[in-house]
Order: sequence, then structure tokens, then C-alpha cells
Amino acid sequence: MRGREPPVSCSSCGRTVPRNKAVVDERAIRFSTEQKEAEVSYFSTRKVYYCISCAKHRGIFQKKAEQAARMAARRQGM
Repeated sequence: MRGREPPVSCSSCGRTVPRNKAVVDERAIRFSTEQKEAEVSYFSTRKVYYCISCAKHRGIFQKKAEQAARMAARRQGM
């Protein structure tokens, strides 16, 4: 429902932004220990929300545009 989106906090500056206006970036978390007794490995993904100004400053829009261009080139090559 538009207008009733829950607010999220920007991970960079802490600004409160409606969820539909925030830029979502998926972050991968990897952790592993290489011990002889027991090897522990952990892999998870986490959604990170940014406000528009922080996303522009960090270049997230450019990265997503580059990824979309690569995917379009792969589809045309098939």
C-alpha cells in the first residue's frame, strides 16, 4: 500500500527514509576459520538500505547500471 511504507534507517548516515524510496544493496557476509579441530564456515546475505544521497555518493547506482548492461549483453550474445 503506497503511503504506508515502514521507515528504514540509512546504514551510512542514519537518516530515516521510507522503504520504497530507499536504495537496497545486498551484502554478502562470509566468515570461516581454518583450525585443525573443527572448521567453521558461515555464509549469509543481508539487505542494506541507503538514502538517495548516500547511494549516489557511494556509487551504487553506477554499479547497478553496469550490472544491468552486462546482463543485457549476455542475453544478446545467446
